[in-house]
Amino acid sequence: MIYFDYSATTPVDKRVLNTFNKVCLEYPGNSNSLHKLGCEAMELENYATDRIKDILRLKDKEIIYTSGASESNNQAIKGICFKYKNRGRHIITTYLEHSSVISTISFLADMGFVIDYVKLDDNGLVDLDHLRKLMSNDTILVSICMVDSELGIRQPISKISEILKGYPKCFFHVDCTQALGKIDIDFSLMDLASVSAHKIYGMKGIGMLIKNKSLSLMPLIHGGKSSTVYRSGTPALPLIVSTMKAIELIVSDIKKNYEYVSRLNEIISDGLSKYDGVSINSTDYSIPYVINFSLKGIKPETFIHAMDSYDIYISTKSACSLANTMSDAVYAVTKNRDNAMSSIRVSLSYLTTEEEVYEFLRVFDVCYNKLNMSDDNV
Repeated sequence: MIYFDYSATTPVDKRVLNTFNKVCLEYPGNSNSLHKLGCEAMELENYATDRIKDILRLKDKEIIYTSGASESNNQAIKGICFKYKNRGRHIITTYLEHSSVISTISFLADMGFVIDYVKLDDNGLVDLDHLRKLMSNDTILVSICMVDSELGIRQPISKISEILKGYPKCFFHVDCTQALGKIDIDFSLMDLASVSAHKIYGMKGIGMLIKNKSLSLMPLIHGGKSSTVYRSGTPALPLIVSTMKAIELIVSDIKKNYEYVSRLNEIISDGLSKYDGVSINSTDYSIPYVINFSLKGIKPETFIHAMDSYDIYISTKSACSLANTMSDAVYAVTKNRDNAMSSIRVSLSYLTTEEEVYEFLRVFDVCYNKLNMSDDNV
């Protein structure tokens, strides 16, 4: 098996799984219980939270544990807009965002909030001049991903943050799901940040919303204090501690992994560039973990199933996107509808080997030539 869909989800690191199992077996208490077992659980939860804050340099930040990045995005956007709607009803975002951001903002539009999508330049970067023009005293939230899931474009978060300093009533939310563990993140630049454990070789079912201590949110889930007043429910201690372990492991090797994956990306990109019918959609500002391309005259679903038959797994768009629809992200960057309807994503990992990369290119050639000779692929 060759797995090239790491942006959708990553396999659990065995060391993370061992941590999860250990906490499950040795810490049965509820962190909110007052007895000895509850106190032991709370002590471990506090240790894990403090350790995460230390690794990620989260000074003056609070962590809200969630079920994943989709909940974190919902909590950040709805939580701010419902809590501070008296300040304004204007939201700015991009067409590169995850569906959990776009859908949440569309929901708020139905409730009377005004939405603007900031323009992107030819490299997929936020047009800073256009952002300045869109900003107003009514702008309550700017939500822009640090790295998008389809093309892997890294946004100039520091420059965006600098612009927003001139609007004290506006909050800055950054979806860091595809950035954590791949590039360095300065969380001090943002008011709220979303991340998920299963993107960094952790367990599915847990994410974090990192927020400034100074701001408040309207909770999505009511029911009393848990780990925080913003998200009720029994603290998922095994998931919390295993997430700490996943962060410890992945952050320590960011630079080494980035350089390694860059070499793999170069091999694949060079190989794909030899085909006239292949258009590379990723830009100079895409991180090396993602290669997005389109195939002329071949349906992406057909090509993916052809690769499946060789036990090679790639994807179209984001795993959470609707099937058989145009990629808004690819269209926003390329302005090419055909490319947006036929985009394919290869996402890499430090676990990827050179042997897997060369085998992918070999099988790609077989499938590409076979489907180009078929009448059934169009």
